[in-house]
Amino acid sequence: MIGRSCAKSIRGQIATMLAVLGVALGLMEVRGAAQTDCTEGNGILDAAAPKSITVAELIQKFAAGETRVKEARSHYTYTQDVLVQTLDGKTVDGQFHEVSTISYDDRGKRVEKVTFAEQPTLRGVQLSEEDMDDIRVFMPWILTTDELPQYNLTYAGQQHVDDLDTYVFHVVPKKEEKNKRYYEGRIWVDNRDFQIVKLCGKSVPEQTHVKKHQPQEIRPTFVTYRQLVDGNWFPAYVRVDDTLHFRAETVPLKEVIKFTGYKRTGSSPATVATKP
Repeated sequence: MIGRSCAKSIRGQIATMLAVLGVALGLMEVRGAAQTDCTEGNGILDAAAPKSITVAELIQKFAAGETRVKEARSHYTYTQDVLVQTLDGKTVDGQFHEVSTISYDDRGKRVEKVTFAEQPTLRGVQLSEEDMDDIRVFMPWILTTDELPQYNLTYAGQQHVDDLDTYVFHVVPKKEEKNKRYYEGRIWVDNRDFQIVKLCGKSVPEQTHVKKHQPQEIRPTFVTYRQLVDGNWFPAYVRVDDTLHFRAETVPLKEVIKFTGYKRTGSSPATVATKP
């Protein structure tokens, strides 16, 4: 969930989720019925128009804020912890667990160093490169000014989410080009910082109609929460809960991804607001 540095409850709630919830993945080449809860922490949606600003101005303003978030994050190192589990009923029968240190070079290129990796034991699924792209790109998705022309944004209203007052938008790609993927879903934008603090959606396109011996790619719905780090809302926690239906079997999957330990390059550790 979400909160500001003055928004302390999100910090505590994120910490609780990171400590308590299991983990998992619903990406694979499968057919899935998403169960991920996008409404947790949400208040009643108020469809009233924003005050003192037009919707078009609001979109441009928060896209500029997102651009600053992306640039700022490229000056930090952090830990990426991915845990994926397959289930037999309520019992874990397979697992993928990998921890990496993420940094950026002088050109802003992402550098990933694996520091811990278990031998995967997932049952009925395996992680593809597209699944890893979801983890690296779409689950911590940042909507910059450069990417904005690729999407249609529809204003949905205003909503209280945990300690924050937010503007809500539906986001869909304007068109889908071959060999390119996009985000589709909802975003919640803080009404003071004008940055995304929560998103719930998936990457598209999906490949649902393929030949018999070709794998399907059905993307899972994920919910992502951000955390305030040095004045910027950085991705912190992602959850997926799916039951995925193959042609021959159904595989329940869970996933939790944590982005933690943000430290500004060449300086002291970043200040993260937490609940006392």
